[in-house]
Amino acid sequence: MPIKSTSSSSIADEIRDLLNRGSRAVLVTVVESDRLVVGTKLLVRETGESSGDLGDQDLNDASVAYAAGFLSARDDTRTIRVSEFAPALENVSQYLVLFERIEAEPNLVIAGAGHVGASLARLAALVGYRVTLIDDRAEFVAPQMFQSAPEKQINLVAAQSWADAISDAIGKGPGVSIAIVTRGHKQDEDCLRAALAANPDYVGMIGSKRRTNIVLDKLREEGFDAAQLERVRAPVGLDIGAVSPEEVALAILAEIVAERRGGQGGSLSAWRRA
Repeated sequence: MPIKSTSSSSIADEIRDLLNRGSRAVLVTVVESDRLVVGTKLLVRETGESSGDLGDQDLNDASVAYAAGFLSARDDTRTIRVSEFAPALENVSQYLVLFERIEAEPNLVIAGAGHVGASLARLAALVGYRVTLIDDRAEFVAPQMFQSAPEKQINLVAAQSWADAISDAIGKGPGVSIAIVTRGHKQDEDCLRAALAANPDYVGMIGSKRRTNIVLDKLREEGFDAAQLERVRAPVGLDIGAVSPEEVALAILAEIVAERRGGQGGSLSAWRRA
């Protein structure tokens, strides 16, 4: 893949464009070298296309190849010696290179502002997610219900149509998770149809096994793809024995974070007992 030489200001413009389009990329920067210019950058898009120049064509090519695996690993940053990812490049092997994930802040759309939905919105905002909380009951998403500093960052939507509100909130889909925590089958169905059409990174739906199966079976009968329905986390959340709305919200957010970061959701102490 050819690499386009680009100035730092142009790379900054490209990063802004990528974020606006919901795309991902890796920014590679030389951070330690006695030959290359420290601070030179290479922007590698998830498509494999690249802009910029680290000052060595072989290092450019090796960085592009390594960037694909870096995106899959879910790390935010990684500082690494060239010898660790491109041992054949002996002339630059001891140089340090920084890989940084470029993507929009994690976006969580919550359908339903009851006790669980409101608790989930508050917790996710505190963790650093960009949160949209939707309900068809305007009083449940009134600004006076969310007054702390993190809560004021929550985007509150009083929906006239569940499907339209969900579609607008999810947008293009990448980088977006949706948790469906409404009060009934009909609302669940409307939200899930819209969510599946937008193809977000994560779709979860609250409810008992019976309730969630009713909704999934209905959409299966309507012709939704089996693989799409298989992706739906229903019932939503990790099994932590949650009882209160706040605990259920924690279980849901834990699963969303695990999906985003590539975690398994098990006990961290299990490695010691294996």
